[in-house]
Amino acid sequence: MTDALSHSIRDTEHLDLLLSDPPDYVVEAMRSVEGDVLVLGVGGKMGPTLALMAKRASVRARVNRRVIGVARFSEPSARRALDDAGIETLRGDLLNEREIEQLPDASNVVFMAGRKFGSTGLESLTWAMNTHVPALVARRFRNSRIAVFSTGNVYGLSAVGRGGSKETDLPRPVGEYAMSCLGRERIFEYFSGRYDTRIAILRLNYAIEMRYGVVADLARRVAANEPIDLTMGYFNAIWQGDANAMALASLKHASSPPLVINIAGPEELSVRAVSTTLGGLLGRPVSFTGNESADALLSNGERGWSLFGRPRVAIGQSVEWTADWTRRGGTTLEKPTHFESRDGSF
Repeated sequence: MTDALSHSIRDTEHLDLLLSDPPDYVVEAMRSVEGDVLVLGVGGKMGPTLALMAKRASVRARVNRRVIGVARFSEPSARRALDDAGIETLRGDLLNEREIEQLPDASNVVFMAGRKFGSTGLESLTWAMNTHVPALVARRFRNSRIAVFSTGNVYGLSAVGRGGSKETDLPRPVGEYAMSCLGRERIFEYFSGRYDTRIAILRLNYAIEMRYGVVADLARRVAANEPIDLTMGYFNAIWQGDANAMALASLKHASSPPLVINIAGPEELSVRAVSTTLGGLLGRPVSFTGNESADALLSNGERGWSLFGRPRVAIGQSVEWTADWTRRGGTTLEKPTHFESRDGSF
């Protein structure tokens, strides 16, 4: 990663290049797995750079394959950018069974579709997206390898200082969003057993980059002189490029029954400490409200690191990049994470 020690990310083009830069283990994975790659839900926060990483890794591996992205594409510019990068795009509604049946065959599927924000008050739609759509996809692509994005929210809160929830821990989801995400996992697990489909379930907690994520949320609040709520006092974070890489490489390890992998950074990060660091970098005083609770949404990423190695971008580098980006007025996705929610309401 040639720019990993850079002190500044120039613009969104530079950022997307970093987020889609494939490490060697992804190049090897794209060489090992045969067939095309289909990304369902490519229009989300991570989808574009993940699809681009799959394309770049395949080129480096000298493998000629289609990388196809499916989404509603409410923003035409997002679709054009993918097309320009060599990603084939298809507009589709994954709630429509007929449209799923008409999707092209692909040996490798990355399932990124889902619903989180706005769940409160529209719970039925959240359940439909997070459980009904997986059933349609799992049946349609039962002969493919499938990497399924899930969330660390399925674990519920765990005690601070104990390393975070492990894949072997019993899920205890709080709130309908987290419950529906566990439902998504169970649906894929069922179809994996029924059809012997090779699946990897990826419990992400949390991906960050300059435009989105917990660190970006904190940076914007510090820059705006807004107080920082400490009630959810700790969190995990992983550079989105590293999360993309682990997700793509998981296709090589997909199995039946599904392999479950936490995708998380190695530290239990303190909201107070990260905010204080951001305040120093931004030249702003930082104020706080509330006190740190004894538990938080925390995941243990050891299983993933044993397969793929430690994240390439350290949290300190991400914090510096985010502060610099914020200070220069860099663009954001205008999608707060609401990571501070302790009751599972989104």
